[in-house]
Amino acid sequence: MKPAAFDYVRLDDEAQACDLLARHGDEARILAGGQSLITVLNMRLAQPSVLLDVSRCDALDYVKVAGRMLEVGAAATQASVEWRPDLASEVPLLACAFPHISHFQVRNRGTVCGSVAHADPSAELPLCLALLGGEVVLSSRRGRRTLPARDFFQGMLTTARAGDELIACVRYPLGVAGTGYAFEEFSLRHGDFAIAACAASVSKDTIRLGVGGVADRPTVVQWPRLQQRDLETAINDFAWTLGAQDDAHASAAYRRRLVRQLAARAIAAAAARAQGDTP
Repeated sequence: MKPAAFDYVRLDDEAQACDLLARHGDEARILAGGQSLITVLNMRLAQPSVLLDVSRCDALDYVKVAGRMLEVGAAATQASVEWRPDLASEVPLLACAFPHISHFQVRNRGTVCGSVAHADPSAELPLCLALLGGEVVLSSRRGRRTLPARDFFQGMLTTARAGDELIACVRYPLGVAGTGYAFEEFSLRHGDFAIAACAASVSKDTIRLGVGGVADRPTVVQWPRLQQRDLETAINDFAWTLGAQDDAHASAAYRRRLVRQLAARAIAAAAARAQGDTP
């Protein structure tokens, strides 16, 4: 299939994007990398009247450390984050997750903010943002506002972004000394969407576990450090709260089983890294 007809505008800066979003609202879509959007347009799941291309906005194409956050602008590709020399020390969870994200050709074009905006519940970057307690910065003619990830993701392909707002950047908290991070995922083939994915962080006193691909959004739970049997029970109870559904790829029971296994592996790996036993 081919997309419905639309107008195309190549933007020069954030202010121009906000002006046009204010004018067109929900009739407009932001194009950055296009790795999700173009497929949606081709299938006519969305039929915007105008496409606003921010991919060449230099002011939005950046990755930088700001305070205790790694800030990624709207036009920055996933590869520009993945290949940062210090990523493993800056945001270790992202370094663990990137090898699971599609294929390098997609990461070379796809943007971090685009993945967050698309809000696919199986996507790795939204899951990492939720697990770490990151932020999404939204820009409009009314100004900027910052939402925590837990408030931004509202359901499958649904976010708190208003029709006149641009995701100007996302912010991933930097790694914390003494905390280990790990990411585990299962898909039918490497590069496919995850049937289930688990991200974990483990500190001296706390375990945080995030699950993607099961509920309608990334879901995060936090526990104190638990003994093995108590941890297994907690993971099983959490798996049942996610509302897994049968579909063409897996049954609900299989997804719950994957959560139990992947979560245990991710937590064990994160705990080992917290103790300095593994890189």
